[in-house]
Amino acid sequence: MSSRRRLSVVPALSRDPYAVSSHSKNRCLTAFTQRERLWLWVPAFAGTTRKRRDDKKKMSPDLAFILTLGFRMAVTAAFIVSASVITERSGPAIGALVATLPISAGPSYVFLALDHDAAFIAEGALASLPVNAATIVLALTYAVLAQRRSAAVSCASAVMVWLVLVALTRTVHWSVAGGLFANAVAFAICMPLMQRFRHVRMPLITRRWYDIPLRAALVATLVATVVTLSRWVGPYVSGTIALFPVVFTSMMLILHPRIGGPATAAVLANSGWGLMGLGIAIAVLHVAALQFGSAIGLCLALAICVSWNLTLWWSGRRRAVPAK
Repeated sequence: MSSRRRLSVVPALSRDPYAVSSHSKNRCLTAFTQRERLWLWVPAFAGTTRKRRDDKKKMSPDLAFILTLGFRMAVTAAFIVSASVITERSGPAIGALVATLPISAGPSYVFLALDHDAAFIAEGALASLPVNAATIVLALTYAVLAQRRSAAVSCASAVMVWLVLVALTRTVHWSVAGGLFANAVAFAICMPLMQRFRHVRMPLITRRWYDIPLRAALVATLVATVVTLSRWVGPYVSGTIALFPVVFTSMMLILHPRIGGPATAAVLANSGWGLMGLGIAIAVLHVAALQFGSAIGLCLALAICVSWNLTLWWSGRRRAVPAK
């Protein structure tokens, strides 16, 4: 009798090795209530519902990047519009102070700091240091050509000189001391040559509807280019593009046809001292970003630009006050 029972069980196990006998199944069913037996199925489906919900809520990386980039461009454009309005309504002294701040380079570096580490920002600032020296040469080139040439010829030639000088800077492995020395040499040569273009009687400037939107669009495009390309080109090219003289270029294109070449050249010729402060701020950004992080480095660089321009404004105001 026992041998027959064993023979009846063995074929069943051989057909399905994972089969459960009816006796064991009945014991499992009687050991749990109906509600408890329903909960036994929960681990089998654990995570499936949440995963589907997460898939529905998850945003595409490309869409997230486009939305973030659009927001950054809008913030930059709003900053440019505010700075332009303050420049026009606050008079020549405060207007010059606002205009010589790092309006284009500042937002570019802030958004780069949100996407990259402090070492990336420090390397980018090191690349921007010799580019600042090339910018003063651009101002001198335009000031010389704008006396007799058209806006298109003067602006295109100045930008071409800037591009050539920037290409030459890439052949040198720069250090902070080398970048500061290049700035010192460039300013020592260009500042005396621009002196005779600084004092020009400025005509009344009437703003047109496209002035501020054009400036905002140019700077926002620059920020978008820097942020987008920084993923592939690295810190050196990002730091170079961040210091592209988009503010100077917009001034050439807007002011030259309206007030003439000599008056526009006078605006750029008076920006030499402000560029000198910007070069010092860039060097401080490189050092401070490595030592204290990107946030402190950017704050120190901005503080240096503001303090430098305030000192220039105060010095010019003292010279303008007649002797009692």
